[in-house]
Amino acid sequence: MSDSNTSSATPPRIVVVGGGAGGLELATRLGRKLGRKGKARITLVDANMTHIWKPLLHEVAAGSLNSTEDELNYVAQGKWNHFSFQLGAMTSLDRERKTIQLASIHDENGDELIAPRELDYDYLVIAVGSTTNDFNTPGAAEHCLFLDTRAQAERFHRRLLNQYMKAQAGEAGAAREPINVAIIGAGATGVELSAELHHAAQMLRAYGFNRINPEDLNINIIEASPRLLPALPERISGPVTEILRDLGVHLHTGSPVKEVQADRLILGNGEEIPASLKVWAAGIRAPAFLATLGMPTNRINQLEVDRTLKVNGEERIYAFGDCAACPTDEPGKFVPPRAQAAHQQASLLAKNLCRLLDGKPQSEYTYRDYGSLISLSSFSAVGNLMGNLTGNVMLEGRLARMFYVSLYRMHQMALYGVPRTLMLMLSDQFGRPTEPRLKLH
Repeated sequence: MSDSNTSSATPPRIVVVGGGAGGLELATRLGRKLGRKGKARITLVDANMTHIWKPLLHEVAAGSLNSTEDELNYVAQGKWNHFSFQLGAMTSLDRERKTIQLASIHDENGDELIAPRELDYDYLVIAVGSTTNDFNTPGAAEHCLFLDTRAQAERFHRRLLNQYMKAQAGEAGAAREPINVAIIGAGATGVELSAELHHAAQMLRAYGFNRINPEDLNINIIEASPRLLPALPERISGPVTEILRDLGVHLHTGSPVKEVQADRLILGNGEEIPASLKVWAAGIRAPAFLATLGMPTNRINQLEVDRTLKVNGEERIYAFGDCAACPTDEPGKFVPPRAQAAHQQASLLAKNLCRLLDGKPQSEYTYRDYGSLISLSSFSAVGNLMGNLTGNVMLEGRLARMFYVSLYRMHQMALYGVPRTLMLMLSDQFGRPTEPRLKLH
Protein backbone atom coordinates (compact mmCIF):
# COMPACT_ATOMS: atom_id res chain seq x y z
CA MET A 1 0.00 0.00 0.00
CA SER A 2 1.06 3.54 -0.68
CA ASP A 3 0.51 4.78 2.90
CA SER A 4 3.73 4.31 4.87
CA ASN A 5 1.78 4.50 8.15
CA THR A 6 -0.39 1.51 7.24
CA SER A 7 0.91 -2.02 7.20
CA SER A 8 -0.68 -4.97 5.48
CA ALA A 9 -1.34 -6.45 8.94
CA THR A 10 -3.51 -3.49 9.91
CA PRO A 11 -6.06 -2.63 7.23
CA PRO A 12 -6.68 1.11 6.85
CA ARG A 13 -9.76 2.51 8.54
CA ILE A 14 -12.13 4.37 6.21
CA VAL A 15 -14.89 6.25 8.02
CA VAL A 16 -17.89 7.56 6.07
CA VAL A 17 -19.98 10.13 7.96
CA GLY A 18 -23.54 10.40 6.69
CA GLY A 19 -25.90 7.64 5.60
CA GLY A 20 -27.81 9.51 2.94
CA ALA A 21 -28.01 8.33 -0.67
CA GLY A 22 -24.37 9.14 -1.42
CA GLY A 23 -22.80 8.06 1.88
CA LEU A 24 -24.70 4.79 2.05
CA GLU A 25 -23.89 3.95 -1.57
CA LEU A 26 -20.22 4.68 -0.92
CA ALA A 27 -20.04 2.55 2.23
CA THR A 28 -21.80 -0.28 0.40
CA ARG A 29 -19.42 -0.12 -2.58
CA LEU A 30 -16.33 0.06 -0.35
CA GLY A 31 -17.60 -2.82 1.78
CA ARG A 32 -18.04 -4.99 -1.29
CA LYS A 33 -14.69 -4.03 -2.84
CA LEU A 34 -12.43 -3.62 0.21
CA GLY A 35 -14.21 -4.79 3.36
CA ARG A 36 -15.12 -8.22 2.01
CA LYS A 37 -11.46 -8.92 1.12
CA GLY A 38 -10.05 -7.47 4.34
CA LYS A 39 -8.24 -4.70 2.48
CA ALA A 40 -9.83 -1.99 4.64
CA ARG A 41 -12.18 -1.58 7.59
CA ILE A 42 -15.20 0.44 6.55
CA THR A 43 -17.37 2.24 9.11
CA LEU A 44 -20.53 4.20 8.37
CA VAL A 45 -21.68 6.83 10.88
CA ASP A 46 -25.18 8.29 11.03
CA ALA A 47 -27.43 9.88 13.63
CA ASN A 48 -30.30 7.54 12.73
CA MET A 49 -30.64 3.78 12.61
CA THR A 50 -32.39 3.66 9.24
CA HIS A 51 -32.16 5.22 5.78
CA ILE A 52 -34.90 6.50 3.53
CA TRP A 53 -34.24 8.09 0.14
CA LYS A 54 -34.57 11.84 0.66
CA PRO A 55 -36.43 12.54 -2.63
CA LEU A 56 -39.28 10.43 -1.17
CA LEU A 57 -39.83 12.61 1.90
CA HIS A 58 -42.55 14.71 0.25
CA GLU A 59 -44.50 11.46 -0.22
CA VAL A 60 -44.02 10.63 3.46
CA ALA A 61 -45.31 14.10 4.36
CA ALA A 62 -48.45 13.66 2.27
CA GLY A 63 -49.00 10.09 3.47
CA SER A 64 -48.56 8.54 0.02
CA LEU A 65 -45.61 6.52 1.32
CA ASN A 66 -45.37 4.54 4.53
CA SER A 67 -41.79 5.24 5.58
CA THR A 68 -41.51 2.12 7.74
CA GLU A 69 -41.93 -0.04 4.63
CA ASP A 70 -39.28 1.71 2.53
CA GLU A 71 -36.63 2.25 5.20
CA LEU A 72 -33.30 0.41 5.22
CA ASN A 73 -31.55 -0.57 8.45
CA TYR A 74 -27.88 0.43 8.52
CA VAL A 75 -26.82 -2.46 10.75
CA ALA A 76 -28.37 -5.03 8.42
CA GLN A 77 -26.94 -3.31 5.33
CA GLY A 78 -23.50 -3.39 6.95
CA LYS A 79 -23.78 -7.11 7.70
CA TRP A 80 -24.77 -7.85 4.11
CA ASN A 81 -22.05 -5.64 2.61
CA HIS A 82 -19.04 -6.02 4.94
CA PHE A 83 -18.98 -2.66 6.73
CA SER A 84 -19.76 -1.71 10.32
CA PHE A 85 -22.17 0.94 11.58
CA GLN A 86 -21.83 3.47 14.39
CA LEU A 87 -24.88 5.37 15.63
CA GLY A 88 -24.16 9.01 16.41
CA ALA A 89 -23.87 12.55 15.10
CA MET A 90 -20.41 13.93 14.33
CA THR A 91 -19.67 17.05 16.36
CA SER A 92 -15.97 17.79 15.92
CA LEU A 93 -12.72 16.64 14.35
CA ASP A 94 -9.11 16.24 15.52
CA ARG A 95 -7.03 16.10 12.34
CA GLU A 96 -3.70 15.59 14.13
CA ARG A 97 -4.93 12.54 16.04
CA LYS A 98 -7.15 11.44 13.12
CA THR A 99 -10.30 11.12 15.23
CA ILE A 100 -13.85 12.36 15.01
CA GLN A 101 -16.05 13.01 18.02
CA LEU A 102 -19.61 11.69 18.20
CA ALA A 103 -22.35 13.19 20.34
CA SER A 104 -24.00 11.28 23.16
CA ILE A 105 -27.15 9.26 22.49
CA HIS A 106 -30.28 9.58 24.64
CA ASP A 107 -33.44 7.51 25.00
CA GLU A 108 -36.99 8.79 24.58
CA ASN A 109 -36.97 10.07 28.18
CA GLY A 110 -33.80 12.10 27.68
CA ASP A 111 -31.58 9.73 29.67
CA GLU A 112 -28.09 9.16 28.28
CA LEU A 113 -27.65 5.75 26.71
CA ILE A 114 -24.20 6.20 25.18
CA ALA A 115 -21.67 8.82 26.28
CA PRO A 116 -19.81 11.02 23.78
CA ARG A 117 -17.06 9.01 22.13
CA GLU A 118 -14.24 9.13 19.59
CA LEU A 119 -13.76 7.20 16.39
CA ASP A 120 -10.36 6.77 14.74
CA TYR A 121 -9.82 6.97 11.01
CA ASP A 122 -7.06 6.72 8.42
CA TYR A 123 -9.29 8.20 5.71
CA LEU A 124 -12.39 10.24 6.42
CA VAL A 125 -15.27 10.90 4.03
CA ILE A 126 -17.91 13.49 4.97
CA ALA A 127 -21.28 13.07 3.26
CA VAL A 128 -23.72 14.71 5.67
CA GLY A 129 -25.96 16.22 2.99
CA SER A 130 -27.78 19.49 3.44
CA THR A 131 -30.60 21.13 5.38
CA THR A 132 -33.17 23.68 4.30
CA ASN A 133 -32.02 27.30 4.27
CA ASP A 134 -34.65 29.68 5.65
CA PHE A 135 -32.35 32.67 5.00
CA ASN A 136 -33.03 33.88 8.56
CA THR A 137 -36.52 34.97 7.56
CA PRO A 138 -38.35 36.28 10.66
CA GLY A 139 -40.67 33.64 12.07
CA ALA A 140 -39.61 30.85 9.70
CA ALA A 141 -37.81 28.71 12.28
CA GLU A 142 -40.66 29.11 14.79
CA HIS A 143 -43.67 28.57 12.56
CA CYS A 144 -42.54 26.49 9.57
CA LEU A 145 -42.06 22.77 9.16
CA PHE A 146 -39.13 21.44 7.15
CA LEU A 147 -38.64 18.25 5.15
CA ASP A 148 -34.98 17.44 5.80
CA THR A 149 -35.59 14.22 7.73
CA ARG A 150 -38.09 11.42 7.98
CA ALA A 151 -39.15 12.65 11.44
CA GLN A 152 -39.96 16.10 10.05
CA ALA A 153 -41.97 14.64 7.17
CA GLU A 154 -43.94 12.43 9.55
CA ARG A 155 -44.58 15.44 11.79
CA PHE A 156 -46.16 17.31 8.87
CA HIS A 157 -48.31 14.26 8.05
CA ARG A 158 -49.57 14.03 11.63
CA ARG A 159 -50.50 17.72 11.65
CA LEU A 160 -52.36 17.37 8.37
CA LEU A 161 -54.33 14.36 9.68
CA ASN A 162 -55.05 16.17 12.94
CA GLN A 163 -56.69 19.02 11.06
CA TYR A 164 -58.81 16.58 9.07
CA MET A 165 -59.85 14.69 12.21
CA LYS A 166 -60.75 17.94 13.96
CA ALA A 167 -62.94 18.96 11.04
CA GLN A 168 -64.52 15.49 10.84
CA ALA A 169 -65.49 15.66 14.53
CA GLY A 170 -67.27 19.00 14.09
CA GLU A 171 -71.02 19.42 14.40
CA ALA A 172 -73.16 18.31 11.48
CA GLY A 173 -74.27 21.21 9.34
CA ALA A 174 -71.56 23.53 10.61
CA ALA A 175 -69.81 25.63 8.00
CA ARG A 176 -66.68 23.99 6.63
CA GLU A 177 -63.48 25.83 7.29
CA PRO A 178 -60.74 25.36 4.69
CA ILE A 179 -57.32 23.99 5.56
CA ASN A 180 -54.72 26.45 4.30
CA VAL A 181 -51.31 25.04 3.40
CA ALA A 182 -48.39 27.25 2.32
CA ILE A 183 -45.30 25.79 0.66
CA ILE A 184 -42.40 28.23 0.50
CA GLY A 185 -40.18 27.36 -2.43
CA ALA A 186 -41.14 26.08 -5.88
CA GLY A 187 -38.19 23.79 -6.44
CA ALA A 188 -38.68 20.06 -6.97
CA THR A 189 -39.63 19.38 -3.34
CA GLY A 190 -42.24 22.14 -3.11
CA VAL A 191 -43.81 21.38 -6.48
CA GLU A 192 -43.97 17.61 -5.88
CA LEU A 193 -45.36 18.10 -2.37
CA SER A 194 -48.19 20.29 -3.68
CA ALA A 195 -49.31 17.58 -6.14
CA GLU A 196 -49.06 14.85 -3.49
CA LEU A 197 -51.19 16.90 -1.11
CA HIS A 198 -53.85 17.34 -3.78
CA HIS A 199 -53.84 13.57 -4.28
CA ALA A 200 -54.01 13.04 -0.50
CA ALA A 201 -57.09 15.29 -0.29
CA GLN A 202 -58.89 13.08 -2.80
CA MET A 203 -57.86 9.90 -0.97
CA LEU A 204 -58.93 11.25 2.44
CA ARG A 205 -62.33 12.03 1.01
CA ALA A 206 -62.56 8.50 -0.39
CA TYR A 207 -61.65 7.01 3.02
CA GLY A 208 -64.52 8.82 4.76
CA PHE A 209 -63.16 12.25 5.72
CA ASN A 210 -66.19 13.79 4.03
CA ARG A 211 -66.50 16.95 6.12
CA ILE A 212 -63.76 18.54 4.01
CA ASN A 213 -63.96 18.49 0.22
CA PRO A 214 -60.71 18.25 -1.76
CA GLU A 215 -61.20 21.85 -2.91
CA ASP A 216 -61.29 22.95 0.74
CA LEU A 217 -57.59 22.08 1.05
CA ASN A 218 -56.09 25.34 -0.18
CA ILE A 219 -52.55 24.67 -1.36
CA ASN A 220 -50.35 27.71 -1.95
CA ILE A 221 -46.86 27.74 -3.45
CA ILE A 222 -44.74 30.83 -2.86
CA GLU A 223 -41.65 31.40 -5.00
CA ALA A 224 -39.38 34.46 -5.00
CA SER A 225 -38.34 33.85 -8.63
CA PRO A 226 -40.63 34.77 -11.52
CA ARG A 227 -41.50 31.10 -12.27
CA LEU A 228 -41.74 27.65 -10.76
CA LEU A 229 -38.69 25.37 -10.83
CA PRO A 230 -36.25 28.25 -11.45
CA ALA A 231 -33.21 25.93 -11.46
CA LEU A 232 -34.63 23.81 -14.30
CA PRO A 233 -35.27 24.64 -17.96
CA GLU A 234 -38.36 26.72 -18.69
CA ARG A 235 -39.75 24.02 -20.98
CA ILE A 236 -40.13 21.84 -17.85
CA SER A 237 -41.47 24.68 -15.71
CA GLY A 238 -44.20 25.60 -18.22
CA PRO A 239 -46.06 22.25 -18.33
CA VAL A 240 -45.70 21.83 -14.55
CA THR A 241 -47.25 25.26 -13.99
CA GLU A 242 -50.22 24.41 -16.22
CA ILE A 243 -50.84 21.07 -14.46
CA LEU A 244 -50.73 22.61 -10.98
CA ARG A 245 -53.11 25.37 -12.01
CA ASP A 246 -55.50 22.78 -13.39
CA LEU A 247 -55.34 21.00 -10.02
CA GLY A 248 -56.30 24.22 -8.24
CA VAL A 249 -52.95 24.94 -6.61
CA HIS A 250 -52.53 28.67 -5.96
CA LEU A 251 -49.22 29.96 -7.34
CA HIS A 252 -47.54 33.10 -5.97
CA THR A 253 -44.35 33.95 -7.85
CA GLY A 254 -42.06 36.96 -8.07
CA SER A 255 -42.05 37.95 -4.40
CA PRO A 256 -40.16 36.44 -1.43
CA VAL A 257 -41.58 35.73 2.00
CA LYS A 258 -40.86 38.69 4.24
CA GLU A 259 -42.21 37.28 7.51
CA VAL A 260 -43.85 34.11 8.81
CA GLN A 261 -46.52 34.44 11.48
CA ALA A 262 -48.45 31.76 13.34
CA ASP A 263 -51.44 31.91 11.00
CA ARG A 264 -50.14 33.58 7.85
CA LEU A 265 -47.30 34.58 5.55
CA ILE A 266 -46.43 38.15 4.65
CA LEU A 267 -44.78 38.55 1.26
CA GLY A 268 -42.38 41.23 0.14
CA ASN A 269 -45.06 42.79 -2.08
CA GLY A 270 -47.39 43.16 0.90
CA GLU A 271 -49.65 40.20 0.10
CA GLU A 272 -50.82 38.13 3.08
CA ILE A 273 -51.54 34.41 2.70
CA PRO A 274 -53.47 32.63 5.48
CA ALA A 275 -51.83 29.32 6.42
CA SER A 276 -52.26 26.92 9.31
CA LEU A 277 -49.67 24.51 7.86
CA LYS A 278 -46.46 26.03 6.54
CA VAL A 279 -43.59 24.15 4.89
CA TRP A 280 -40.28 25.82 4.08
CA ALA A 281 -38.75 24.14 1.03
CA ALA A 282 -36.61 26.95 -0.42
CA GLY A 283 -32.82 26.83 -0.57
CA ILE A 284 -30.23 24.56 1.01
CA ARG A 285 -27.19 24.88 3.23
CA ALA A 286 -24.78 22.34 4.66
CA PRO A 287 -24.94 21.54 8.40
CA ALA A 288 -23.51 24.37 10.51
CA PHE A 289 -20.97 22.21 12.38
CA LEU A 290 -18.89 21.86 9.19
CA ALA A 291 -17.87 25.51 9.50
CA THR A 292 -16.36 24.77 12.94
CA LEU A 293 -13.98 21.99 11.82
CA GLY A 294 -11.13 24.25 10.75
CA MET A 295 -11.39 23.37 7.06
CA PRO A 296 -12.33 25.74 4.22
CA THR A 297 -16.08 26.28 3.77
CA ASN A 298 -18.22 28.64 1.70
CA ARG A 299 -21.05 30.93 2.83
CA ILE A 300 -23.55 28.04 3.06
CA ASN A 301 -21.17 25.85 5.11
CA GLN A 302 -20.17 23.53 2.25
CA LEU A 303 -16.66 22.09 2.48
CA GLU A 304 -14.50 23.24 -0.42
CA VAL A 305 -13.06 20.28 -2.33
CA ASP A 306 -10.96 19.73 -5.44
CA ARG A 307 -11.99 17.68 -8.45
CA THR A 308 -10.89 14.42 -6.75
CA LEU A 309 -13.36 15.31 -3.93
CA LYS A 310 -10.50 15.80 -1.46
CA VAL A 311 -11.05 18.71 0.95
CA ASN A 312 -8.76 21.58 -0.01
CA GLY A 313 -5.56 21.48 2.02
CA GLU A 314 -6.20 17.95 3.34
CA GLU A 315 -4.61 14.64 2.36
CA ARG A 316 -6.88 12.19 4.18
CA ILE A 317 -10.28 13.91 4.23
CA TYR A 318 -12.87 13.86 1.44
CA ALA A 319 -16.35 15.33 1.10
CA PHE A 320 -19.06 14.96 -1.51
CA GLY A 321 -22.75 15.45 -2.17
CA ASP A 322 -24.73 18.45 -0.96
CA CYS A 323 -22.22 19.24 1.80
CA ALA A 324 -19.34 19.80 -0.65
CA ALA A 325 -18.57 22.65 -3.05
CA CYS A 326 -16.99 20.86 -6.00
CA PRO A 327 -15.85 22.98 -8.96
CA THR A 328 -16.98 22.24 -12.51
CA ASP A 329 -15.32 22.91 -15.85
CA GLU A 330 -16.82 26.41 -15.87
CA PRO A 331 -14.83 28.91 -13.76
CA GLY A 332 -16.78 29.97 -10.68
CA LYS A 333 -19.42 27.25 -11.16
CA PHE A 334 -19.98 24.35 -8.76
CA VAL A 335 -21.71 20.99 -8.98
CA PRO A 336 -25.43 21.45 -8.21
CA PRO A 337 -26.84 19.77 -5.07
CA ARG A 338 -28.74 16.99 -6.82
CA ALA A 339 -29.19 13.29 -6.13
CA GLN A 340 -27.61 12.30 -9.44
CA ALA A 341 -24.45 14.24 -8.55
CA ALA A 342 -24.15 12.44 -5.19
CA HIS A 343 -24.60 9.09 -6.94
CA GLN A 344 -21.92 9.90 -9.52
CA GLN A 345 -19.51 11.14 -6.84
CA ALA A 346 -20.03 8.07 -4.66
CA SER A 347 -19.12 5.87 -7.62
CA LEU A 348 -15.99 7.88 -8.42
CA LEU A 349 -14.85 8.11 -4.80
CA ALA A 350 -15.20 4.35 -4.31
CA LYS A 351 -12.86 3.84 -7.27
CA ASN A 352 -10.48 6.58 -6.10
CA LEU A 353 -10.10 5.15 -2.60
CA CYS A 354 -9.36 1.73 -4.05
CA ARG A 355 -6.80 3.29 -6.39
CA LEU A 356 -5.30 5.25 -3.48
CA LEU A 357 -4.71 2.09 -1.46
CA ASP A 358 -3.12 0.48 -4.52
CA GLY A 359 -0.77 3.44 -4.98
CA LYS A 360 -2.45 4.58 -8.21
CA PRO A 361 -3.35 8.17 -9.18
CA GLN A 362 -6.87 9.41 -8.49
CA SER A 363 -9.37 10.44 -11.15
CA GLU A 364 -11.13 13.80 -11.24
CA TYR A 365 -14.88 14.20 -11.10
CA THR A 366 -16.81 15.67 -14.02
CA TYR A 367 -20.50 16.35 -13.50
CA ARG A 368 -22.79 14.83 -16.10
CA ASP A 369 -26.34 16.16 -16.21
CA TYR A 370 -28.66 13.35 -17.27
CA GLY A 371 -31.74 15.54 -17.10
CA SER A 372 -34.49 16.26 -14.60
CA LEU A 373 -37.79 14.59 -13.76
CA ILE A 374 -40.61 16.08 -11.70
CA SER A 375 -43.34 13.82 -10.33
CA LEU A 376 -46.82 15.28 -9.92
CA SER A 377 -48.20 12.37 -7.91
CA SER A 378 -50.64 10.18 -9.85
CA PHE A 379 -51.60 13.07 -12.13
CA SER A 380 -48.52 13.30 -14.33
CA ALA A 381 -44.76 13.70 -14.49
CA VAL A 382 -42.64 16.10 -16.53
CA GLY A 383 -38.96 16.14 -17.36
CA ASN A 384 -36.16 15.76 -19.82
CA LEU A 385 -33.51 13.12 -20.35
CA MET A 386 -30.03 13.99 -21.57
CA GLY A 387 -27.44 11.54 -22.88
CA ASN A 388 -25.14 10.62 -25.74
CA LEU A 389 -27.70 8.27 -27.28
CA THR A 390 -30.93 10.12 -26.52
CA GLY A 391 -29.80 13.72 -26.92
CA ASN A 392 -32.16 16.05 -25.04
CA VAL A 393 -35.62 14.42 -24.96
CA MET A 394 -38.68 16.01 -23.37
CA LEU A 395 -40.95 13.60 -21.45
CA GLU A 396 -44.41 14.00 -20.02
CA GLY A 397 -47.17 11.80 -18.62
CA ARG A 398 -46.87 8.06 -18.00
CA LEU A 399 -43.51 7.68 -19.73
CA ALA A 400 -41.98 10.42 -17.58
CA ARG A 401 -43.53 8.84 -14.48
CA MET A 402 -41.99 5.48 -15.42
CA PHE A 403 -38.54 7.03 -15.71
CA TYR A 404 -39.06 8.88 -12.41
CA VAL A 405 -39.82 5.63 -10.58
CA SER A 406 -36.78 4.03 -12.22
CA LEU A 407 -34.52 6.55 -10.44
CA TYR A 408 -35.51 5.05 -7.10
CA ARG A 409 -35.07 1.54 -8.44
CA MET A 410 -31.53 2.46 -9.56
CA HIS A 411 -30.79 3.66 -6.03
CA GLN A 412 -32.10 0.36 -4.66
CA MET A 413 -29.97 -1.60 -7.12
CA ALA A 414 -26.85 0.23 -5.93
CA LEU A 415 -27.67 -0.81 -2.36
CA TYR A 416 -29.28 -4.24 -2.73
CA GLY A 417 -28.08 -5.51 -6.10
CA VAL A 418 -30.33 -6.53 -8.99
CA PRO A 419 -31.86 -9.80 -7.64
CA ARG A 420 -33.02 -8.31 -4.32
CA THR A 421 -34.33 -5.17 -6.03
CA LEU A 422 -36.44 -7.34 -8.35
CA MET A 423 -37.81 -9.14 -5.28
CA LEU A 424 -38.66 -5.78 -3.69
CA MET A 425 -40.48 -4.73 -6.85
CA LEU A 426 -42.55 -7.93 -6.77
CA SER A 427 -43.25 -7.46 -3.08
CA ASP A 428 -44.47 -3.90 -3.69
CA GLN A 429 -46.70 -5.07 -6.52
CA PHE A 430 -48.37 -7.90 -4.60
CA GLY A 431 -48.52 -6.11 -1.24
CA ARG A 432 -50.18 -2.93 -2.51
CA PRO A 433 -53.77 -4.27 -2.84
CA THR A 434 -53.81 -5.32 0.84
CA GLU A 435 -52.94 -1.85 2.19
CA PRO A 436 -54.67 1.54 2.15
CA ARG A 437 -53.42 3.84 -0.60
CA LEU A 438 -52.78 6.53 1.98
CA LYS A 439 -51.20 6.36 5.43
CA LEU A 440 -54.06 7.13 7.82
CA HIS A 441 -52.24 7.35 11.15
